[in-house]
Parts: sequence; C-alpha cells; structure tokens
Amino acid sequence: MGERLSLFERRRRRVRTALRAKSAGRPRLSVHRSGRHIYAQVIDDSAGRTIAAASTVEKGFTGPGATVEAASAVGKTLAERAKAAGVTAVVFDRGGFLFHGRVKALADAAREGGLEF
Repeated sequence: MGERLSLFERRRRRVRTALRAKSAGRPRLSVHRSGRHIYAQVIDDSAGRTIAAASTVEKGFTGPGATVEAASAVGKTLAERAKAAGVTAVVFDRGGFLFHGRVKALADAAREGGLEF
C-alpha cells in the first residue's frame, strides 16, 4: 500500500497536474509561503531554469516578511523582473497553498505589474 499524503501534498499534486495540462509552454510562476517570508519565481520547465525571482529575504526589503503588503511588494518586483527578462504570460502555481491572503495578494500584484495569467 502507498503512504497517505497530507492534504497539502494532495492539493499540491492536483494543482501541478492541472497546470501541466493548461500550461501550453508558458513559464510557471511558483509561490512558496513560510511563516516568516514569501518567495516567488518564474520557472521555465522546458529548460529547467529560473527566469526571475523575488522574495522578502532579499536585501533592500524592509519590514516583516509575513504580511499581505510584503506579498504585494514581492509580486510587483517579480512582475518587473519577469517583464525585463521578456516574459509576459505565465501560469500561476500556488502549490498546496490556498488562493487566499498573502498568495492572493502576490498574484494580484503580479497581474497589476503586467503579467498575464
């Protein structure tokens, strides 16, 4: 028998499987949320490399990293860096996290910054 997966891992696998079907060759905007920080990166899965990344751990970022405002700042920064790298359309990979709070704030800020998903 296989091992039982946590709810988080089940959600994560379900989201990734759906993304593979819908990606159509577009890069993936992946989000990771911890208790203290939020991280986001645009990944080209076909080449296996990161195109752009932003997080609350970077130098120059001030304030606590576990807030909705911090997540919005990360989303805007990531959108600027992705556009500078020539990426405008991505698929949003929330992993096993619910689309709520900080994850939603990051996604909305990235959309305002010019990324389409």
